[in-house]
Amino acid sequence: MPETFAIAPAQSKALWVVVALILLTVLVPAAVMVITALGSIGSRVEVSERGVRLRGDLYGRFIPAEALRGNEARIVNLAAERELSPVARTMGTGLPGYRAGWFRLRNGEKALLYVTDGSRAVYVPTNRGYSLLLSPRDPERLVEMLRDIAPAP
Repeated sequence: MPETFAIAPAQSKALWVVVALILLTVLVPAAVMVITALGSIGSRVEVSERGVRLRGDLYGRFIPAEALRGNEARIVNLAAERELSPVARTMGTGLPGYRAGWFRLRNGEKALLYVTDGSRAVYVPTNRGYSLLLSPRDPERLVEMLRDIAPAP
């Protein structure tokens, strides 16, 4: 008659490894998706004499006024100015109607995007090796303010 032997239970470490893996594979991506969704509806550009602060999702940052080439800021239509169109996402979000993060433009330039409307985006070169492409509600006013805080050198 066969005899049955139960396997000794694993140490509690194994359970915690499984729990940690579940958290990493489920909760972290879910949190990133929530942050992205909130950023897509609540991103903003804050302009002060010190510079520009991008707020929204994971790619927000402060760009000091001395880094901006505000005299070159302009409103662009990305469909008409194809060389400024984002063609490769290097680290960012690319959803229909919302592109945020780091992209390569068709002209090879690196750009930080917060674009929801490519027909009236604001293009802002910097002296830091990248440009900004933004979709503010009032692009004319943003360009005006950028020219005020970061005039020609």
